[in-house]
Amino acid sequence: MERVDFLPPPTGADAASPGVTERADAASPGVTERADAARPSVAERADAYAAVPLLNCLLREVAEPLPDPGPRPVYRLPGGRLLRVRAGRRPAEPEVGTATGGWQPVDHPELVKLVAEELRRHTGLPNHELPTEMTDSRDAVAALLTARARATPPQDPYLRSEQALLTGHTHHPAPKARGGGPHTGWLPYAPEAHARFPLTLLAVREDTVVEEGDTAALDGLAAAPPGYRLLPAHPWQLDLTAGTLAPAFADGRLLRLGTTGFFAWPTAAIRTVYAPDPDLFLKFSLDVRITNDVRRLWRHDLLKLRRTDTAVTEAFDAIGPPAAWLGDRGYRTAGFAFEELAVVVRDGLRGHVLPGATPLLAAALVEGFEGNPLAAAGDPAAWWEAYLTAVVPPVLTAFAEDGVVLEAHLQNTLVAVDPAGTPVQALFRDAEGVKLRPDTSRAAGWERLVYCLVVNHLVEIAAALAEHHPDLDPWPAARRALARHEDLPEIPALLTAPTLPGKTNLLLRWTGADGADARYRPLANPLRRV
Repeated sequence: MERVDFLPPPTGADAASPGVTERADAASPGVTERADAARPSVAERADAYAAVPLLNCLLREVAEPLPDPGPRPVYRLPGGRLLRVRAGRRPAEPEVGTATGGWQPVDHPELVKLVAEELRRHTGLPNHELPTEMTDSRDAVAALLTARARATPPQDPYLRSEQALLTGHTHHPAPKARGGGPHTGWLPYAPEAHARFPLTLLAVREDTVVEEGDTAALDGLAAAPPGYRLLPAHPWQLDLTAGTLAPAFADGRLLRLGTTGFFAWPTAAIRTVYAPDPDLFLKFSLDVRITNDVRRLWRHDLLKLRRTDTAVTEAFDAIGPPAAWLGDRGYRTAGFAFEELAVVVRDGLRGHVLPGATPLLAAALVEGFEGNPLAAAGDPAAWWEAYLTAVVPPVLTAFAEDGVVLEAHLQNTLVAVDPAGTPVQALFRDAEGVKLRPDTSRAAGWERLVYCLVVNHLVEIAAALAEHHPDLDPWPAARRALARHEDLPEIPALLTAPTLPGKTNLLLRWTGADGADARYRPLANPLRRV
């Protein structure tokens, strides 16, 4: 096992009592303050964290809201049962209606059972895999909470933001599932546990190397023996593929050279790590299902990587600073294990972030972490205007001018803030998720852009900002930011449409659809003027 650091007890937000909900960035969702100030157990906190995205999916995708519900929203489920929850962007404390007209609290195991029963009724299809993933996701949260109690968050605000996501994807039924394996197998590599670890260094026989693009940074990590090329590997992936790779180690196609002399920090994407010392992101294959997909670097995606990244790079060159694209420079792998050992070399931060600015993961602004500038904004209206100015124009300009559909969701967007915490720059990443208009219809590309940028991203940031600053209405500013691009023919319809496309991750997973097969349900459009 490679060296892993789980450091001394935490301070700040991770040390604060999670039983108080007045600070969304320090509290477990759905765990209300108790009169006796007793600290909720790890099990209670894990249940609360895991219930939020599952309830969000259930309410968005299959439930029917009832009018005039009283203090708590009430929904009718496909089988006719009534469900009510504590309102807010983090729905909590689910209760089902009883035959006597009362309400019965539903714990996490009962919620999983309820969701499974309702989806069978709604789709007519069984699914024995997804309920297990829902439970695995909740158990993973419990393991992460326990590990975080023994770990120190990174001092670097950027790394701290990448490792903040205990809830994760706010609209996925099992966002923290890790493939169902023992916790000891994946915890050493979990960003949410504040892990850091050296990478394993392999040497690949030169005649078996397959690469494309600029991979020179890999050769700078260490010296390879004559006749071999260097290939870093994620230690978890090596554990997962040990049987497959054993023959290559036995016949000399692969050699182990040890480990890097620096630590890599897993980012929110888990399989992508950041090494601050060489200032380099590396994206690995990981044969584990995380959210909708097994996170392997698939051959078909790697073969189009350079074309896609080149198109995005050229689009951002035309857009100009401060917007930035963290380019996927190239990939290297071994021909006998093309997908298993593939690694993508991605630009680091230093050549892109504005001087004096601090990059932060956009998803962490929603989830919350110690030092979150969204929560601390003294002038939330000005902060939001600055955020929109940084994030919106690059996405729309790349689409309008170059036919590039950025996957500008919360986990693919970094927002750099100045010393006062005001957004001054957006940085985008991950060529794998980008679509190019020659490969997709304009309508399909626009729908994907609207989902990623507006529904997945701006709606979530706006809700978090309004939760911290209840007097703020974020939507007039958002309308103005989008209307500035009215030369884009889709904008007038976006601002007047009654609905927006909301991706149905619960139904996608229940029906066994391909992870990349986006299906949408119409959601009320907050941009529309009534």
